[in-house]
Amino acid sequence: MAVTSPRKDANQFDVPPIDWGVSIEGLVNDQGRINGSELISVVSSLREHLRKTGEGFAQVFDGKLNATGSVTLTASSTTTTLGDKRIGANSCIFFMPTTATAAAAMTALYVSARGKQTATLTHDSTADSDRTFCYAVIG
Repeated sequence: MAVTSPRKDANQFDVPPIDWGVSIEGLVNDQGRINGSELISVVSSLREHLRKTGEGFAQVFDGKLNATGSVTLTASSTTTTLGDKRIGANSCIFFMPTTATAAAAMTALYVSARGKQTATLTHDSTADSDRTFCYAVIG
């Protein structure tokens, strides 16, 4: 069973925008003068962008990295596909069991393959359907 983690849930913060939504090309008119109303729009958008970026950094400093998700191992199978847009070929994926059966499965759980937005988890095959883990992706 493939499990996909959302980029944002109720416990995660908004990602600051990369593009702050205005063009500086309209700042100068045909006579080479600065367009005052356009400048006000650019400064206002930049201020909002910086505010959101600052809030994002404050969350990171508090340990909120937007790097977590949840996965349940596929019952009666030896592999589970984990889909997450933050996973890459060099990512490190860390697991924390959230159920007793998941804790018992830790000794046989490993990441056997990583790629763009996906990882293959290899594990023992059992009928247990509650082997659920929280995970963190770094890199």
